Amino acid sequence: MSQGVAVVGLYVRDQDEALQFYVDKLGFRVHTDARNGDYRWLTVQHPDQPSFQLGLFAPQAPTLDEATAKAMRELVAKGAMPPLVLVVDDCFAACERMRAHGVEFTQEPVERYGTVDAGFRDPSGNGWKMIQSHRATA
Repeated sequence: MSQGVAVVGLYVRDQDEALQFYVDKLGFRVHTDARNGDYRWLTVQHPDQPSFQLGLFAPQAPTLDEATAKAMRELVAKGAMPPLVLVVDDCFAACERMRAHGVEFTQEPVERYGTVDAGFRDPSGNGWKMIQSHRATA
């Protein structure tokens, strides 16, 4: 029997805006884009991790009531959610490539703890840490 995590979800302000960011700026690709009335199941994948999906979900019914959805949108916009981590071979090069596609960094690449890391946020406010893999720093 095989088990594991297949999808990790993020709350996003606007699914179309998030889709454009993750595909056009970060290089992810669409895995699933399915609608059921007002609900949209939207997932993307990193090209090097085809078995893992990142869900780009709107905080809304049927998973949340309106008051909770509003609170979640406000928390995400403030950057209050835990950061996600993107591992890259060369943090400096990845930062320049992403900046050329319009990604705004909250922290420039810094060498520390035996590696290099940088920070950015998606259009909804979700924080990302981009960390250089150890093999690249060796």
